[in-house]
Amino acid sequence: MDMDNKNTAAKSATQDEILLASLKLFSEKGYFNTSLTDIKDAVGIKTTSGIYQHFKNKQAIAEELFDNILDSLSVSIDDIRRRNRNASEQLREIVDLLFNLTDEAPEVVQFLLVVNRKEILPEGKALVETVPFNKIRRVIQNGIKDGEIRSIDPLLAYNYFFGIISHTLSLVLSGVLSKSADSYQSQVWLVAWGSIAKK
Repeated sequence: MDMDNKNTAAKSATQDEILLASLKLFSEKGYFNTSLTDIKDAVGIKTTSGIYQHFKNKQAIAEELFDNILDSLSVSIDDIRRRNRNASEQLREIVDLLFNLTDEAPEVVQFLLVVNRKEILPEGKALVETVPFNKIRRVIQNGIKDGEIRSIDPLLAYNYFFGIISHTLSLVLSGVLSKSADSYQSQVWLVAWGSIAKK
């Protein structure tokens, strides 16, 4: 490996470390309570100028985090949609994914569902308008078209369904619900699906 490739790899590794440390700090302390000094210390960089070599500011870090998480979620939803034909099967696997993520990578779900995106990225889209959540809405629209989901406004159906999911996960993340997300998964699925399923 030549010197340029080594430098590029080192820069990429440092960027990843900054993103991971930021994600952890944002989920523990909150975005506004996390300083660049906190991030620098968590990564082990000598000065905050070391962060500026990779990111313009803290908002750019948050934006990159959101983009990475949403891209990953979007790819997972595409895989789920390819494997399953029915809206109920697709939605069930999406719920499984979100509940598993909550147990295995709580900081990701905390950052995605609990952090107020509009405060951090005022110019950014609302979560419901992002690519992966548009895909969830399309699953619901297809379920309505196929007669699997009640014939109601697709956005309302999305809100009924996903509101139950996201609120439950928020309660798990905040500790109000004391068990792992997995222990509530089947109950929550029944309630969320029951709120939109055609009877």
